[in-house]
Amino acid sequence: MHGITPHVRAMPPDAVQLDLTSALRYFGLGPYDLVQLAKLRLLALHGIDAAAGLGGNRMLATVAAGASPPGATTQVPDGRAADWLRPWPVSVLPGAGRGTAELLGRYGVRTVGQVADLPAATLQRLLGAGPARLLAECARGHDPRPVRSREAVASLSEDLVLDRDCLDPVRHHRAVLTLTDRIGRRLRAEQQVTGRLTLTVRYADRGSTTRTRALPEPTGHSPALATAALGLLAALGLQRARVRAFAVRADALLPAAGASRQLSLDPGDDRARAAEAAADRARRRFGPEAVRPATLAD
Repeated sequence: MHGITPHVRAMPPDAVQLDLTSALRYFGLGPYDLVQLAKLRLLALHGIDAAAGLGGNRMLATVAAGASPPGATTQVPDGRAADWLRPWPVSVLPGAGRGTAELLGRYGVRTVGQVADLPAATLQRLLGAGPARLLAECARGHDPRPVRSREAVASLSEDLVLDRDCLDPVRHHRAVLTLTDRIGRRLRAEQQVTGRLTLTVRYADRGSTTRTRALPEPTGHSPALATAALGLLAALGLQRARVRAFAVRADALLPAAGASRQLSLDPGDDRARAAEAAADRARRRFGPEAVRPATLAD
């Protein structure tokens, strides 16, 4: 997407927002055609048949994308954003989480149009001055938030769906190790560390189990992440479980430059981190599969 516009914001786990303003003149295309170009790149390079929404601001584009089936593009009509938004539920507005929606629902306010029709003083008594002002502006189709390219993400996640239901503990171990290796690489590439890992196991009967563990110290070091995640896996005791998929999420993220690390007198730790840095350089030059943990080798 950075080949189309420098203003790209990731929306984990499966969306991205683009500010196309500067790209319109560069490509000589209209907004709709530029969105089709972005979708074509996703399809050609990654096989993703994306749904898209096109609007005058972040909120409108997000709501429009949610209304689009895969492969389609929904465009909010120019000059009619407020009318287009009126039938939508309050929850589509920025800042209107479940608690806000439930509070307004108790007073019979369930749609964006009803929020727009409320007197400002009434909305302020219910929500407070700041949230009421933002909600009223958004209900009229205005969203002052820009698309920031490097807005910090709250978490990183990786998942792996197995090709068949699996009872083999060795494959379980390899799957979790694969995910923590990916998470570690992403953390180091973005110069972040994580203070907490969450492991989710999904079973053949569509049930799931989730376990979370705080790390001894924030880290992006793959062996430390693997130790924590494999400890969670061992604690689940999956000897007779038919597993369909695994997911690992890292949250409580911090900039790596501002994180402290306990000094160690073990020279093996320093050697492991030096080897990891060398492996990262090799991957950047030769591809993500150039260096892998020996356990994951075929």
